[in-house]
Amino acid sequence: KQVGDETGLATISEVMSGDMVGAVAEHVDILQIGARSMQNFPLLIEAGKSGKPVFLKRGPSATIDEFLLAAEYVLNQGNSQVILCERGVVPLDRSFTRNTFDLSAVPVLLEHSHLPVMADPSHGTGVAKYVGPMAKAALVAGAHGVMIEMHPNPKVALSDGSQALTPEQFTGLLGELQ
Repeated sequence: KQVGDETGLATISEVMSGDMVGAVAEHVDILQIGARSMQNFPLLIEAGKSGKPVFLKRGPSATIDEFLLAAEYVLNQGNSQVILCERGVVPLDRSFTRNTFDLSAVPVLLEHSHLPVMADPSHGTGVAKYVGPMAKAALVAGAHGVMIEMHPNPKVALSDGSQALTPEQFTGLLGELQ
């Protein structure tokens, strides 16, 4: 919250249980429901009641219908501020990528929903060298934006270092996306 106040940037943080929604909502602008919590229905209901925008990530084994129905739990609480995020599904072959980034989900979600659609090529691939091409592809597919993981030194990151871009890589990619 302090960094958001100082920079004027919107803040987002993942909330993992319904009983924590109120506390997290006091300190961030957007509540993130992570992929593994996508079908935590009590959490979705509480997030909907919060009145805060909700950034909902697709579960790793969720169909598009299940994803859209999860969003309905938030919407049914009178909260129309839902952002859908495609972040990849469980792959058939984990030899090359952490997840299968379902680019086809982007235009399908746009066609079957009125909600904004974001894409997370970092989690979608799990491999930094594939993030740039998939970010570009997601925008071409119609995504309203991309969520990209960055770390000053990915090799020592406590989590997700394999998919994180360095600040220099991120800046270069940002120039290509604009």
